[in-house]
Amino acid sequence: MANFTFTLEFLLLEFSDIRELQILHFFVFLAVYLTAVTGNLLIIIAVAFDHHLHTPMYFFLMNLALMDIGMVSIMMPKAMSNSLLNTRSISFSACVAQVFFQFFLGGSDLAILTIMAHDRYVAICNPLQYGTIMHRGACLQMAASAWIAGLLNGLLHSGGTLAITFCSNMIDQFFCEVPQILKLSCSDMYLVEVGIIMLSLFLGTGCFIFIIVSYMKIFAAVLRIPSVQGQKKALSTCIPHLTVVSLLVFTCIFTYVRPRRHTASDQNVLFAIIYAVLPPSLNPFIYGLRNKDIKAALLKLFLIWSIFQK
Repeated sequence: MANFTFTLEFLLLEFSDIRELQILHFFVFLAVYLTAVTGNLLIIIAVAFDHHLHTPMYFFLMNLALMDIGMVSIMMPKAMSNSLLNTRSISFSACVAQVFFQFFLGGSDLAILTIMAHDRYVAICNPLQYGTIMHRGACLQMAASAWIAGLLNGLLHSGGTLAITFCSNMIDQFFCEVPQILKLSCSDMYLVEVGIIMLSLFLGTGCFIFIIVSYMKIFAAVLRIPSVQGQKKALSTCIPHLTVVSLLVFTCIFTYVRPRRHTASDQNVLFAIIYAVLPPSLNPFIYGLRNKDIKAALLKLFLIWSIFQK
């Protein structure tokens, strides 16, 4: 095969060669994208403008919403653009950028979820020391560490991608997914990226174990609460976070712990949508629909906006 090391562009997977189906794909993705962005933006606005929500839990939630907006914005606009314009191309630099932001935001997302588990642990297991441990400076440092960890993760993976020598420029996915990019390699440099992926999986497993241990201690502390009402109140602050973590973990397991040989392209697309699009789209509803404080803040903002409109 020809050497495409210095290719200026890649060709992404085409959803369909029928124009009507391409337009349908554009509108479906547009609806999902606008839903995800709007839901996460509402959480950010509610937390930013309601001083009752200026607490560590909602501060970390706002960071998670920012990451989710970035996550859905990595691949969906380009996929919609390709369908609308009836093209498959993506430049090499844009492809590397997609890889960088996937691992940057994905790593930051997992890190902030780990920090949120620690926040719930301190709130339930050490409530008298919560203000001392989770003070403003500590929360800012934790959030910054999550973003920095994701940044380093993104730089490692994008650097590994740049080092690969490619023998083809046809990616069997609707965005630049690393496993599909590695299939195009015709040199041993892809082992660098494989090593980086293994390191990320190791660190991700460490975060997941930390979350599990935190919730084991939380449940043990909840069981010691004498009243059933107190137990329900404590658990109500954990259920949304635990649901989001479960959604992220199970979609990743569903995607990656499966046989990859002879997997059809449409199945690859389905799995990619499940782990890359579904969690950021559902997270606002998991937190927003179950949280009375966020719903109250949004209602207050809506009433204020209505008054100004009059």
